[in-house]
Amino acid sequence: MVHACWWYYFSKFTEFFDTFFFVLRKKSSQVSTLHVIHHGCMPMSVWFGVKFTPGGHSTFFGLLNTFVHIVMYTYYLFTALGPQFQKYLWWKKYLTGLQMVQFVLIMVHAFQLLFIDCNYPKAFVWWIGMHAVMFFFLFNEFYQSTYKAQKLKREAANKKREADALLLKQQQQLSNGATHTANGSATSVASATNGSVSVGNGTGNKAADYYVRGDLPAEIELTHRSNTAGSVQ
Repeated sequence: MVHACWWYYFSKFTEFFDTFFFVLRKKSSQVSTLHVIHHGCMPMSVWFGVKFTPGGHSTFFGLLNTFVHIVMYTYYLFTALGPQFQKYLWWKKYLTGLQMVQFVLIMVHAFQLLFIDCNYPKAFVWWIGMHAVMFFFLFNEFYQSTYKAQKLKREAANKKREADALLLKQQQQLSNGATHTANGSATSVASATNGSVSVGNGTGNKAADYYVRGDLPAEIELTHRSNTAGSVQ
């Protein structure tokens, strides 16, 4: 178990390659506070365990953490294989959830020795337990800021799309109403024009023409005299 603990300690240094790759790829956003604290504290923290209390109680968190890291680096492997594997990475947030469950189990396992005596130094109980508490809150903050924020963004985007669709529908309805109104106005104008043309065509009637000029009585008188003369002849 001492040898196993040493290899776990050694793995904390190989995990620095994460940071090297992030820096070389200029992914400064991935060198987050959580990342720096996690990878910065672990080599020093594990050294105390390997130096003074290897094996026994100390091996639980190392075994659990190694299992979680196997899952985590499998995820990294899929991301490195290219975009065609993106469809297999839907479980990212569950990986973060698994890491948080890990820290809860480590807390319970460590702090039980505050009530049970098994000849393990209380200082290391607090050391391991408080590390688990710190990492739990750091990962929880990451979970909230990453996945909850993404959910809120998706909901906001969906609401915006719905609002845009509703606005477009209203604009189409207004456009159709304006078209109908324009068509009705054109029909009315055409009807009025046809009526005017009909009136204009009737101006060949002299009586109507005189009526427009106010001469209809004179026309009637002239017609009457003409008819009377014809009768005398």
